[in-house]
Amino acid sequence: MTGTWAGEWGPDKTHRNQVTIVMTWDGKKISGLINPGPDSMPVKVGTLDSSKWTFHLEADAKDPTCAVKPFIADGKLENLGSYKRTVTGTYTYGTAKGDFKITRD
Repeated sequence: MTGTWAGEWGPDKTHRNQVTIVMTWDGKKISGLINPGPDSMPVKVGTLDSSKWTFHLEADAKDPTCAVKPFIADGKLENLGSYKRTVTGTYTYGTAKGDFKITRD
């Protein structure tokens, strides 16, 4: 899980947003930043289940009105033998839901 991951997320195939996640896994938990920069979201909770290769991330996101909304993502690690492995999964951002796919750079 350690590395920079880039991809997209959105509620459907037409409405997509770019995302970058910088993660570090210490063998017990995942830490990092979602969309590094002035509006970044620090990972509050990050876990990896290496027996199923699934991960879970939680962060607090600010919407344009500066209200804090929970951001929760659950995904499955794929292409384990490749350096450019991927994670696909689902997310919720406040009441919005959708899917995502990220690839390690």
